Amino acid sequence: MGQIIATLGPSSSTNSENTKKRKRDNSSCSEEDEIIKTSSLPSSSTPRWKYEVFLSFYGEDTRRGFTDHLHADLKRKGIVVFRDDETLQQGECISQALLKAIQQSQYAIVILSAKYASSKWCLMELAEIVEWKKKTKLITIIPIFYHVDPSDVRNQRGTFEEAFAAHEKDPKVDIKEINTWRKACKIVGGLKGEHIKGDRYESTIIQQISGIIFNNYTMLNIRIHYDGQKLVGINSRVEEMINLLDMESNDVRFLGIHGMGGVGKTTLAEIICGRVSCQFEGSSFISCIREKSTTARGLASLQKELLSMIMPDQEIRIWDHHQGIKLMSTRLQNKKVLIILDDVDCEKQLTALAGNRKWFGPGSRVIITCRDSHILITHGVNDTYKVELLQTADALQLFSLSAFDKTNPPENYKDLSMGFVHYAGGLPLALQVLGRFLFGRTIDAWKSARDQLEANPKKEIFDILKISFDGLEESQQQMFLDVACFLKRFGRLSDFFKKIYPAIDIDVLVNKSLVSISKYPPDKLIMHDLLKKMGQEIVRREDPNEPGRRSRLFGVEDVYDVLKNDTGTDAIEGIFLDLYFETKHGEFNAEAFSKMRKLRFLCFDAALEYIKWHGNPFQYMPSDKLRFLHWRECPSKSWPSSFQPKNVIVLNMPGSHFKQLWKGLMVLDNLKYLNLCDSWKLIETPDLSGVSNLEEIKFSNCTNLCEIHPSIRSLKRLKHLNLKGCSRLGNFLNILGDMTSLERLSLPSSEVSIFPSVIYSLSSLERLQLDGWSRLEKFPDLSRLECLKKFKAYETAITQMPSVNLIPKSIRSLDLKLPKRMPRESRDSVMFISDYSLSKQSSYPTNRDIESPVEFETEEKFRVHIDFSNPASQMYIQRWSLGSRIPEWVHNKK
Repeated sequence: MGQIIATLGPSSSTNSENTKKRKRDNSSCSEEDEIIKTSSLPSSSTPRWKYEVFLSFYGEDTRRGFTDHLHADLKRKGIVVFRDDETLQQGECISQALLKAIQQSQYAIVILSAKYASSKWCLMELAEIVEWKKKTKLITIIPIFYHVDPSDVRNQRGTFEEAFAAHEKDPKVDIKEINTWRKACKIVGGLKGEHIKGDRYESTIIQQISGIIFNNYTMLNIRIHYDGQKLVGINSRVEEMINLLDMESNDVRFLGIHGMGGVGKTTLAEIICGRVSCQFEGSSFISCIREKSTTARGLASLQKELLSMIMPDQEIRIWDHHQGIKLMSTRLQNKKVLIILDDVDCEKQLTALAGNRKWFGPGSRVIITCRDSHILITHGVNDTYKVELLQTADALQLFSLSAFDKTNPPENYKDLSMGFVHYAGGLPLALQVLGRFLFGRTIDAWKSARDQLEANPKKEIFDILKISFDGLEESQQQMFLDVACFLKRFGRLSDFFKKIYPAIDIDVLVNKSLVSISKYPPDKLIMHDLLKKMGQEIVRREDPNEPGRRSRLFGVEDVYDVLKNDTGTDAIEGIFLDLYFETKHGEFNAEAFSKMRKLRFLCFDAALEYIKWHGNPFQYMPSDKLRFLHWRECPSKSWPSSFQPKNVIVLNMPGSHFKQLWKGLMVLDNLKYLNLCDSWKLIETPDLSGVSNLEEIKFSNCTNLCEIHPSIRSLKRLKHLNLKGCSRLGNFLNILGDMTSLERLSLPSSEVSIFPSVIYSLSSLERLQLDGWSRLEKFPDLSRLECLKKFKAYETAITQMPSVNLIPKSIRSLDLKLPKRMPRESRDSVMFISDYSLSKQSSYPTNRDIESPVEFETEEKFRVHIDFSNPASQMYIQRWSLGSRIPEWVHNKK
């Protein structure tokens, strides 16, 4: 975890020597186009400052007053200051030592007092400072006009005029040198600085000046702390955070920065601190709070650290965090402060360090970084900012800077580099760790490292990511490992995970950035690949040598080994076999299941032709704890009576060989989802009387299904029923009467010619699909289905588009396949199109407007799909043949 240095910087000669080695970047943060750090080799253009500040002043005017107080305040903040009467070593040539000190300083604070210009020594200093600034731009000049007017300095009036007149009379002073001094005064007198004229407290001005220095010094400490590292893509993120800070507002604002481990939250907070801390009376950056606050004494120590950084002159004594809360709530009430609380992981820490906005003075800001966004919400922050993963271009740049010290990889490393970038998935920590590891290595070494990563993730990455896992409750850890090991193909099992796990556990993982919810496809669980690998590595470490002794089997080779050789144990809780992208034949021993007494998750996604079973798996499979069963093309014809999965929630068994799933009554109180679609051997559905919580049933394309058990009518919670393609099913209309909770209904082919009235009793119906109702000629009156949003009708005899009064106001989509020949009477199509997908007109178009015969015939059946889900309704017509061109009354012809 990146952190800022709490004790700010060198004050001893030893540290000063270390300062010589620092590699500084002269560009300011606002000029950098970057977000995460990576190592940078030193260059000749990198300045190496020995001093943060060079003080230029006239001793008799300010040495024992203003200059002394400023010097002390700068030193108190850990800033290294050059002052000629204290720093020069005896025996050195003064002029050479001063020149060297100026060139080794980042700032020159010039205290221009009444007698400053009377000193030739001061004017020589000033001229050297201005010349060094002009020549290198490596020093920033801050003028302090101490009881003198800036215009007097600029134009050499008043005491400055008198001083220069005296110098001109001195025969030892060359006129060219005097002109150089005048020019230096003119330049410095025109710079923006502090004008002290007795109308403000000098202590306040000193705080402002040292604050400016401290701000930039802190930013340098960040760079030093990260060993001269650069940043990639920071500007937009900093800008968004600055906007959230709302610095113009005088209220107290709490803001949160969240995101997954290693994404750059701390770095962003450090940059923000450097940008704005000078605008506050005091600031404090408390790092690594999670690690430091494991005990009550740790919290007290953090409270003391926070107060001491803001009030360095006061001795802070805190014995326990309760006393610390009382102290915190009173000491800062009248101060405008900036506080950064880094790596927070529980509410108790925030209660101790920033419990209430009333603790802080007007205009104060508290920034909190954490992995769990819910902590921020609970604490009532004003706004939150999520640090997202890097896009590919920035990720490649960051990796390249780490691996090559260049923004782009060499040509012969490009493909390998992109492989590592894809592996890292935009996570800055991983990009940086991998780049540093590969720096200077051969292509063969890179290839070897790439191959090893799949089996052995880098420890530094693993340890950082695992912090979030360790903070989960046991049930949340179980879900995380299931998602990491079993959610392999994007979104395929996502909906099922939502059914078998409590919503609160999913919410916690989302808040902690361990999983996310996709926008497209919508509402699918997503886990970053490195988090998946971390979870899989946790499982592998349960027993590195024996897969059968691990809690989860998910690698093809491991699953084959355990089921073929009967090496399973009661440690196994889940098995995932996915042959979607590969072909592997095998013979499995059904008895291998008998030892898996804790089995709760089973997913076989493999065609029957690839696997041969010796014995019936359900005969040996312990079923007490089973919650999820997905088995494509399951070979069993029925369940044995011994198989009683009383805790099962999801039964997803498409393409199975069941003739009947179970016989008699089976009590499965937890079952919510039943899918036997494409099970062509299925003849009848089971008795569902004992499955009272069932919400979704799919029997689509069960072409031999002849009978649905009447118990289906007792399912009061059933929301989805799909019978599409069940061509031999004849009694399906008799089962619909009591299904008032039904929201989605897909019906098979039927010989009825009149729309069944029983469908109108489905008061919650939102989606309806009719397929193969070949005798249905009249468009049904859907207006009676007040909740209906989507309607599909394929392979019907309907020859008219519906009139407006047949469509419910709730409708969002109509999808119709119409026959080849449309009769003369089909005038409603024009009315419908005009009302629903075209702009309002004073009158409907006439037949003449259509510009084609009133009766027409298409080459094939044509399809009309009208979407009302957005204000600009859209209509799609496939195989249009109403004349040679689209009529003029159709707007937006694209």
